Amino acid sequence: MATTSKQRLALAICDFLSTSLTDGTLQADDKDSIDVAVNCVAEAFGVDPTDKAAVNEAVGTQNLLQIYSVYEKLKKATKPAAAASSAGAASSSSGPVSEEQKKQAEALKSKGNAAMAQKDYPTAIDLYTQALALHPGNAVFLSNRAAAHSAARDHESARADAEAAVAVDPRYTKAWSRLGLARFALGDAKGSMQAYQKGIEHEGNGGSDAMKKGYETARRRVEEIEAEEREAAEPATRDGGAGAGGPSLSDLAGMFGGGGGPGGPGGGGGMPDLSSIMSNPMFASMAQNLMSNPDLMSNLMGNPRLREMANQFGSGGGMPDISALMSDPNISEM
Repeated sequence: MATTSKQRLALAICDFLSTSLTDGTLQADDKDSIDVAVNCVAEAFGVDPTDKAAVNEAVGTQNLLQIYSVYEKLKKATKPAAAASSAGAASSSSGPVSEEQKKQAEALKSKGNAAMAQKDYPTAIDLYTQALALHPGNAVFLSNRAAAHSAARDHESARADAEAAVAVDPRYTKAWSRLGLARFALGDAKGSMQAYQKGIEHEGNGGSDAMKKGYETARRRVEEIEAEEREAAEPATRDGGAGAGGPSLSDLAGMFGGGGGPGGPGGGGGMPDLSSIMSNPMFASMAQNLMSNPDLMSNLMGNPRLREMANQFGSGGGMPDISALMSDPNISEM
C-alpha cells in the first residue's frame, strides 16, 4: 500500500500510462514501451500498480489527466506572473482571491484541523490541499499540511510544505518549528537546529519554550554526531605495540600474580623478577606469540592449569620450577 504522497503520485502515473493504452491515446505498438515505463516507475517508488485498492486510494474519483486538467484551468484563471517554484512570488503575482474563496478555504482548514484532532491524517491532508487550491500560497495552510504530513510520517512532504510556508511568510513561526521537526526526522540535525534558530529569532524575546526545546534537542544531536565522528577517527592501536585489545607484558605478569609488586621482585606471593622468567627461551617464545595473537591470550587465560597456578602464586604458594612449568604439555603447546 502506498504510504507517501510521492508513492501515490507514482501509482497515478502508472494508472495514466496503462489507461492511455486502452482509451485510444496510444497505439497497441506502444504497449511494450509503456509496460517497461510502468515497471520502472513502480520499482523505483516501491509501489504495485496491479494493486487496485492502492490505485483507487491514490487516484480517487478522478484520474491523473482529470486532475491535471483542473490544474490547467486554475493556472489560466490566476495567470501567475512568476515561476511556480517560488511560493512567495506565486502567491503575490496570482490573481486576487475573492472573499468567498477565502471563506471557503478557512472552512476547509477548520475541517482539516478537526480531522487532525481525530488523528485522521489523510483526510486532514486532503482538506488542507483543497483549501490551498482556493487560496494558493497561504502560509498557514501550508504549515498545517506540513504538520499533517509529519504526523503521517511523510517527512519529505512535510519538509517541502514547511519550506514553502517560511518562504511565503518567514514571520509565521509555527512553520519554522514544523520545518525543524521534519528536518530532524530526516536525519538533518544541523538543518533542524538552523530552522529552530530562525523560529526563535522571529519569535523574539528569546523564543518560546517549545522552540527552544526543539533547538536544544537538535543541538545535542549535532554534538553527538560530531563526537561519534571524532571517536571513529581516533587511532585504534593501544600502547605496548599490540593491536587494539591485544595483551601487554603487564598482562602476562598479572596473569601470574604480579611481577614486581609491593616489596619488589619476589614480593607478594614469592613471584620472581619478570626478567628472570623471560630469560627462559621457551617462555619468551610463548610470550612473543601471545603478543602477536590476542586470541591466544584468551585461550591461555582459560587454561585451568594456569588458573590454578595463578591462584597459588597470589596466595603465597611460591613459584614452581620454570622447567617443570614448561614441560607441562598443556603449556608447551601454546
